[in-house]
Amino acid sequence: MRRLGAWMLMAGLTGAAVVASAQSTSGGGEPRSIGEETAINLCSTCHGPRGISTSPEFPILAAQREGYLVAQLEAFQSKTREEKAAHDFMWGIAGNLNPATIKSVAHYFATQPASRGEPGDPALVAQGRLLFEKGIPSRNVPPCASCHGPHAQGVADFPRLAGQHAKYVTRQIEYIQGLVRKAPVMHGIVKDLTPEEIQAIAIYVQSL
Repeated sequence: MRRLGAWMLMAGLTGAAVVASAQSTSGGGEPRSIGEETAINLCSTCHGPRGISTSPEFPILAAQREGYLVAQLEAFQSKTREEKAAHDFMWGIAGNLNPATIKSVAHYFATQPASRGEPGDPALVAQGRLLFEKGIPSRNVPPCASCHGPHAQGVADFPRLAGQHAKYVTRQIEYIQGLVRKAPVMHGIVKDLTPEEIQAIAIYVQSL
């Protein structure tokens, strides 16, 4: 609890530093947006300065769908995303952001270059690709591609999955299965997937 309190204090101080440094410039000499300032000074510790995290505990945000990022930051702020990581990290951080900053941060990460995929076990990649593209018709499981795009690039406000850490994807599917993370549409789709099928999908999208 003391560690969490220290983290939230640091987040609050960093948020103040973001506002104070609003006149900082980017590498090209242009004034940074509040979204870029926030991403660099607040988000980069976990997600990387350009949204490409090195730890699978934290999602890659680079090239993520802007509308999806806005929706998730708002969910953290309203505490409607309740998994442990959200509680421990994002509730306090998102709580300090105003709507304009949320929108600017989302735009910044959405416009960053995508991360490169990481190759995985060929058999798992092949199995995951089949599940992603075709679903499981015999069990009424639709293909992931129908919402997330043929290359897992994300569509509208459905998130980009391409290049995402497999461990993170697996954990989020498990949260949705167990109703820890509230996502009614996704729950209906993934509720009957086996651990092996989840792993295959996660390894496949990480490879893209």
